[in-house]
Amino acid sequence: MRLPPLKAVRYFECAARHLSFTKAADELAVTHSAISHQIKALEEWLGVLLFERGARALSLTEAGRRYLPPVRSAFQLLAESAAELRAFPGAGPLTVSALPSLTSKWLVPRLHDFQMRHPEIEVRISATDRLDPVGEGDVDIGIRYGRGLWPGVEAELLLQDEVFPICSPNLLTGSAPLREPKDLVGFKLISDMDWRRAHFDFWPRWLSEAGVPGLELKTNLTFNYSNLMIQAAIDGLGVALGNTMLAGDDIKSGRLVQPFQQTVKLDTGYYLIYGKGALRQTKVKAFRDWIVAQIEEFQRKEAAGA
Repeated sequence: MRLPPLKAVRYFECAARHLSFTKAADELAVTHSAISHQIKALEEWLGVLLFERGARALSLTEAGRRYLPPVRSAFQLLAESAAELRAFPGAGPLTVSALPSLTSKWLVPRLHDFQMRHPEIEVRISATDRLDPVGEGDVDIGIRYGRGLWPGVEAELLLQDEVFPICSPNLLTGSAPLREPKDLVGFKLISDMDWRRAHFDFWPRWLSEAGVPGLELKTNLTFNYSNLMIQAAIDGLGVALGNTMLAGDDIKSGRLVQPFQQTVKLDTGYYLIYGKGALRQTKVKAFRDWIVAQIEEFQRKEAAGA
């Protein structure tokens, strides 16, 4: 069986999908000239032109239109076969991508339970604020914060977010204690870039719902990750907005307090994301089922005040 140059075939499929060498180069992280060179090599191997190269537009020739469907079917079959092979127990480690703050404050303290239940699965944690491509490369499953609008993946809501002020118990005493929302004028407000990068700024909303929308506040203290923001609140540097997912353990231990009962329910939350069909893989299904059960237990304890 004589096969065409497979790299060139992959480049052809990508360029045909975008009808652009430039967009194909961006997706494959190569140069425009690399795409052009591979397409030319494939055309020479096949003995036909696959693209009409106009001054401002790229289009498929009749030969290109006939060649594209079987190429796509072949790649789809390869992807499905690889997914089935990866589904066997022990077929490589499970790589989980999650935000650094969520990883340190919530996931890592609970991972021992997963390892006890599934000692056969090697787990690799990628703590990053990047939206790693899930299900396409090394990352098998991810936990992300947002509204669930990520293309090309399944997004399963784990926990809808609800935020409220948190601070050190020391801020409730002293010469100018924090007793009601208007007292916030005497304290710095702490925020984090995790939310700001995603264009979420919840302080104005909380202040409005607490009845003090026009409060003139001190300069914010901003950290690049939520776990650093929470630690700053523990150390008494100001008042932060937190949630039970990240600050719950510190509140239970007494390192933090919730000075006001006013909370803000949001349309954002924590989502589990994985590639389409990924739950056919034993390791992905095991982690998905485990973390859903962990969230359910976490919510039960929060509701019971445990």
